This record gives sequence, C-alpha cells and structure tokens, in this order.
Amino acid sequence: MKKNKISLAWQIVIALILGVIVGSFLHYSPEYRETLVLNFLTPLGSIFITLIKMIVIPLVVAMLIYGIANTAHGSNIGKLGFKTILYFEIITTIAIIIGVVAANVFQPGAGIDMSGLTQVDISSYEATTQKVSEGSHSIIQTILSVIPSNFFGALTSGQMLPIIFFSVMFGLGLGALDNEVKQPLLKVLNAVSETMFKVTHMIMLFAPFGVFGLIAATVANFGFSSLLPLVKLAVLVYAAMLFFIFVVLGIVAKICSLSVWEIIKILKDELILAFSTASSETVLPRIMEKMEAYGAPKPIISFVLPIGYSFNLDGSTLYQSIAAIFIAQLYGIDLTITQQIILIVTLMVTSKGIAGVPGVSFVVLLATLGSVGIPLEGLAFIAGIDRILDMARTVVNVIGNALAVLVISKWEGQFDVEKQKNYSIAQNNQL
Repeated sequence: MKKNKISLAWQIVIALILGVIVGSFLHYSPEYRETLVLNFLTPLGSIFITLIKMIVIPLVVAMLIYGIANTAHGSNIGKLGFKTILYFEIITTIAIIIGVVAANVFQPGAGIDMSGLTQVDISSYEATTQKVSEGSHSIIQTILSVIPSNFFGALTSGQMLPIIFFSVMFGLGLGALDNEVKQPLLKVLNAVSETMFKVTHMIMLFAPFGVFGLIAATVANFGFSSLLPLVKLAVLVYAAMLFFIFVVLGIVAKICSLSVWEIIKILKDELILAFSTASSETVLPRIMEKMEAYGAPKPIISFVLPIGYSFNLDGSTLYQSIAAIFIAQLYGIDLTITQQIILIVTLMVTSKGIAGVPGVSFVVLLATLGSVGIPLEGLAFIAGIDRILDMARTVVNVIGNALAVLVISKWEGQFDVEKQKNYSIAQNNQL
C-alpha cells in the first residue's frame, strides 16, 4: 500500500505557520529570543539560501552557453535579446506607473502619526548606496560594468550581469565551431545543467526547515504590534501586486493565448517557497525545469530567465514607486507631476543598474528619493515591514519572469503547444 506523501507546497505552508507561532512566542520571551534566533533560526534560513545560491550560477552558465550554442546564428540572439529587453521595459514601466497611480489615489501615507512608527536602523543599506554612488552609477557605468575584466572574479562575487555577458559571448563562439568540435563540450554542459536540477531536488528537501527559520526569526525580531500603523501601506502594496498579476499580466497572457492562473497553478510550490523565503533565486532552477516541460524551448529559457532576474523585477519596481510616494506623504510633501515623472524615470534606470545588490529594493529607494527631494530618513519607518512586503514582490517577480519566457517563446514561434497540453493534463491529474 502506498503511503500518502505530503507535497512540498504543504510542507512549506506548515513550516510557515509553525514559524509564525514560534516567532510570536519568542517575540514576547526575550530571555530565549536572542539565543535561539542567532544560534538556531537564522542559521537554518541562511543554510537554505546559501545552498540555493551555490547552484544558481553553475546552472545559469551551463544552460545559457548550451542554449546560445544551439541557436543557429548570432543575428538570432541579437533579435531575441532586443525582443526580451523591449518586453521587460514595457512591463516594468507599466508596473511603476501602476504603483504611482495607486499611491496617489489611495494615499497610504496620509494621516499617519509618525511618532507611532517604529524606526529601524538602515545604516547597512546607506553604506551599500554609498558604494554604488562612489562607482559613478549611471547608464554608461552600468553598461561598462556588464563586461567583466575577469570572468572568474565575477563568478566569485556573484555578479550576474557580467556572468550572463560572458556566457552569451562564449555560447556564440562555441556555436560557430564545427559540429564535431563543439559536440563534446555541449554534452558536458547539458550534463552539468541536468546534474544541477538533480541537486536542486535534493536541496528542496531542506526547504521547509529554511522557511521555518526565516519566518520565525523575522516575527521574533519585529512582532506584529509595532507594524500596525503601516497596515495601510502593506494592504495597498498587496492589492496593487494582485492587480498587476491578474489584470496586467493576465491581459498579456490572454493576448498570447496563455492563462496566468494556469501558470500560478503550475508554479504553486515555487510561489509558496518564494513568498516564504522572499528570495526568487530559491526557485530559479525549478522554474527553468517547469517552463521547459510546459512547452518553452531550453535556449529561450536559458537566455530570458537569467536576464529577467536582473532586468524584469516588476514586483520590486511596483513596490518602490508606492513606497517612495508613501514616504513623501508621511512628510506632507506634495510631489508635482514633473517630480513624479522624474521619479518614474529614475526608478527605471536605477533598478536596472544595481540589480543583484543585497537589499536591492531599499538601495534603489535610497538612490532614488533624493532625486525628488524626499527625506531618506523616511525609509527607517518602513524597514520594519520590508520583509512582509518583500515576500509579495518576490512572488510578482517570479510570475512575471515565468510569463516572460512563455511570451518570448510565442513571439519567436518556438512554443510547443502539444507539450503544453500534455503537461497541463498531467498536472490536472495530480490535483
């Protein structure tokens, strides 16, 4: 007799609930809190995130080079790259505009007593922003930083854009070789990517423990009572995220004869994990695997997804636009239309240039607020619920990038409809 096995999604949900319960207990038990958070809960979360980061770069490099080398001509890559970036820019711009409109219409920061808000130390984010500023952050600097002077240096520091650039160039060079010369290396690259998928399945067994540690540590440190004045902001952010998923991405999916709801059902395990860990990296290997099974070709997946993780952060930019105007409203600053346009343009540029920086949404906000005269100190008031908001924006980022792969596949005429039907039937039979 076959035993009923609890699915990964339910394991993570159970871990999430237990984490909230344990975290709530520790928040009101300071005698145990520091010891357990530092020596048990935080390490649990860190181990899981580090395990995932360990496999992401080898997987991206192997799949990207393999995918590019299997694409017929360099001109095809140029067209694919142009279409991908164009799509990302259009969707990201819509996300920022929705955030600005939502913040202006619902005014989450109006009428809130700032004395009732908890301030959190944001000095670490300010230090990161200072480093970015010292690097003469600009569009030109961003373009130059994409080209690695030392590929192995980019690997060790985890700089995704230079890694992607090198992988594309290497893939183009490999693809130009004679078939008998390139085939041995292509087999190795394919074996590496398949091995990384197997390693991912092993690491995912630890996912519930990592989720438990991350959530319990967050709740233990911040609790709930100090966050109540910011509920209005949290509700608006979550509502805007849902609107963006089901209306904006829903319309895009419909135009391409796809269903955003079906994508959500297919990625339910990954979305719960991304929400719990507030990290989209944790689900990158699984999304690659599932999108290929759903009908997207491997070359497009291996090209679009890694680039999307740097350029298509819809949830992050949507949140940043709401948060910037929220802080302005806290201080009673009435931004003009011109200032809001400057804010939109600055967010579009800044969010691309420092993608991959730890605490990227906060760093982007710090780099952006000054351009329209909003006090940077206002970020200290929302840092307490940043983790809760980060969970929502991570889910939007994951759905947005998964849909992007399918849209570009359709745009290129390479989407396998039969594979899609078979996978959908298999998924429905499992439910």
